Amino acid sequence: MTGPGVATTMRRRNRCAAFARDSRGATAVEFALVAPPFLALVIALIQTFLVFFAQQTLESIVRQSARLVMTGQVQSANMTQAVFKQKVCDQIVILFNCSGLMVDMQVATSWTSANTALPTLTYDGSGTVSNVWQYNPGVPGDIVVLRIMYEWPVVLGPLGFNLSNLSDGNRLIMSSAAFQNEP
Repeated sequence: MTGPGVATTMRRRNRCAAFARDSRGATAVEFALVAPPFLALVIALIQTFLVFFAQQTLESIVRQSARLVMTGQVQSANMTQAVFKQKVCDQIVILFNCSGLMVDMQVATSWTSANTALPTLTYDGSGTVSNVWQYNPGVPGDIVVLRIMYEWPVVLGPLGFNLSNLSDGNRLIMSSAAFQNEP
């Protein structure tokens, strides 16, 4: 069996065999297969790190702010809610926008009635938080609960990775401290 059809078939086989043996493009193909899941994992890791770092920073800010109340510095200076919030904002070095901080301070009648739970946020028509936060630093001997919250913007990552816990796709991070004011 010879002829033009056989020669064409042989050439095709030789090209296919040469293509199969050629490994010059293998690295590019392997990278194209591995890169998307790897980049998705890196993005998810960075986002998780930022959320936990912001949470830890907020914990530190609450601890320092609670000390101002517990030692009576807030009460002796007759700080208003706005002045106290500014004191909290002064402790922020990075990550947070002061206008997004929500400060709630209330006196509890007993340790068991101290509310340290995550609040339910309400929004107005423009998407701004419309909750009214309490501000009561108490007097010596009072049990005070200080909650500082921040609505952290979350980017929906690849592969459906999502850290949001609010309906608008953001994450509410909060830190609270319950303490008894010093005499």
